[in-house]
Amino acid sequence: MRATRDISDRADLDALLRRFYTEAFADPLIGPFFTEVAGTDLEAHLPGITDFWERALFRTAAYGRDPLAPHAALHAVRPLTAAHFGRWVQLWRASVDGLHAGPRAERAKAQGERIALAMLRRLAGPDAPTGGGGGFVPLAALRLRTAAA
Repeated sequence: MRATRDISDRADLDALLRRFYTEAFADPLIGPFFTEVAGTDLEAHLPGITDFWERALFRTAAYGRDPLAPHAALHAVRPLTAAHFGRWVQLWRASVDGLHAGPRAERAKAQGERIALAMLRRLAGPDAPTGGGGGFVPLAALRLRTAAA
């Protein structure tokens, strides 16, 4: 069953972000950045990241933090590469597609890709290899698109 409803409010963002981070924390490539390097507490992280996405998609929430700072701290401990950001994008796109379809869902996916590329370039330099293949979603991530919400 394909998602047909667009992202419409903060509750949708909360559900989407919980789904995404559940998969990201468990992912063998990027999960260790959340669990081992940063020691991220999902419940503590969610309100701020939901504010970020609410501002990005609805322009309603206040988000006054520097989103690059925590990534720069991680990068200082263990370098983040195009493969890491690419995997983040794959999981993000699959998570969005698994729950939502519509203009805001498309904007969320495009914004995620722009953010990932900008962070990679800020952390690794403007000439950092990006790995190409934009938008590729591996078969392992397709289960996120089809799993029941």
